[in-house]
Amino acid sequence: MAEQMINNHPEEAADLNELLRIRRDKLTELQNAGADPFVQVRFERTHHTTDITSRFEELEGHTVRLAGRMMSKRIMGKLTFADLSDRYGRLQLCVKRDLLGTEEYKAFKKLDIGDLIGVAGEVFRTQKGEISVRVDELTLLSKNLIPLPEKWHGLKDTDMRYRQRYVDLIVNPEVRDTFEKRSAIVREIRRFMDGRGFMEVETPCLNTIPGGAAARPFITHHNALDIDMYMRIATELHLKRLIVGGFEQVYEIGRIFRNEGMDTKHNPEFTTIELYQAYTDYQGMMDITEDMVVHVCESVLGTTKVTYQGTELDFTKGWKRMTMAEAVKEYGGLDFMSMDGEQALAAVKEKGLAPEKGKESWGDLLAMCYDVYVEENLIQPTFITDYPVEISPLAKRKPSDPRLTERFECFIYGRELCNAFSELNDPIDQRGRFERQAALRAAGDDEANMMDEDFLTALEYGMPPTGGMGMGIDRLVMFLTDSASIRDVLLFPTMKPLEN
Repeated sequence: MAEQMINNHPEEAADLNELLRIRRDKLTELQNAGADPFVQVRFERTHHTTDITSRFEELEGHTVRLAGRMMSKRIMGKLTFADLSDRYGRLQLCVKRDLLGTEEYKAFKKLDIGDLIGVAGEVFRTQKGEISVRVDELTLLSKNLIPLPEKWHGLKDTDMRYRQRYVDLIVNPEVRDTFEKRSAIVREIRRFMDGRGFMEVETPCLNTIPGGAAARPFITHHNALDIDMYMRIATELHLKRLIVGGFEQVYEIGRIFRNEGMDTKHNPEFTTIELYQAYTDYQGMMDITEDMVVHVCESVLGTTKVTYQGTELDFTKGWKRMTMAEAVKEYGGLDFMSMDGEQALAAVKEKGLAPEKGKESWGDLLAMCYDVYVEENLIQPTFITDYPVEISPLAKRKPSDPRLTERFECFIYGRELCNAFSELNDPIDQRGRFERQAALRAAGDDEANMMDEDFLTALEYGMPPTGGMGMGIDRLVMFLTDSASIRDVLLFPTMKPLEN
């Protein structure tokens, strides 16, 4: 794998092999001398690197204990400067032979960039003004056997960065910062939800029926039961069962699995939050969604305005809201609300569009025109509401127009961030929509919903009026960290195995 990191350049591979041999020889020398670095199991730290820089006035002249990876070394005879990197940042070390000891200094000079060390010493500022630690104790904690890719072609090779995220994290501080922010974003989402009285729950990842979304599932086999099972494609139907059971506000942050293509916006496994609240509707979900994102922006970034791929996105409260029909009229020039099905079909064909066979109803045509004309224009946070019933099998119909449902999606930078409904709680209507989905599935649509009899039974016990929302956390992290690809916000994205 080390050779792959330099793209198999013959000359560089030869140089690397020599470096690998030298480092292993150093390890053997240490072990033969009774100083095996892999025997060391503990080093007590008192501070991190950023503690020293942020609290210098308080710590100057005091002895501190730090541990981390040595990222540079500048030997100047009896004095060496080195950079120590830990989770939070870097700090300069000043290592003097007279202070450390002759033999210890000799051993230190043999250490390699990338070795993990523990140090103790006094905090001071150099003549050039750099905050540093004057080392009087140094311990090798672990040996680096593969040189870090400072000068290798592999450093900027995105494919290798994703495959060997551990190297990416070592040499690219901005990558560490992205994942620190991701953790903070998830933490603030939880804080927001808990503060609103929601209860966090966990539902099964393995299901006998894949439901809650239009997606192709991963299929596995349970040996003991001798049945096929499906990795979940959504958490929706189990969370709604909990609403039926009396948990009036629930949410789950969890991994979702969909057996679909991969690109800059999609990975086969990803993270969502789904939340459900009794006695509210999709309007209430819009308010919660907006409030949640604003809270996260302010808490993690300190601002509601961010730059994403060169475009300023403004998450300040007051997001635009428009119906799907209004959006199609504005961006596509078609007024669906003034047309019946036949008129809509004629208008669509006049535009040069060809609807799929079996998807020529008024609602299907509206959805098609939305995909064609609208999405790419929605740059600032925008709620699109009132989706046709044909593409919303789990959403409640609008009382004022049964062709539509009380559903919204939020779009940012032309991409969907979340999906929400006034949840359908009529078991008879739900059965009819499942039957339509089952017919589509029988006709070859692998993403159509299956019939879920147990969920229908739950609805027959009575589910209160409920609002629900699902948001892609990876998408939100992308926007708030200016990450172009979903792989940039997943520690270990799905990758095709390398050929031997």
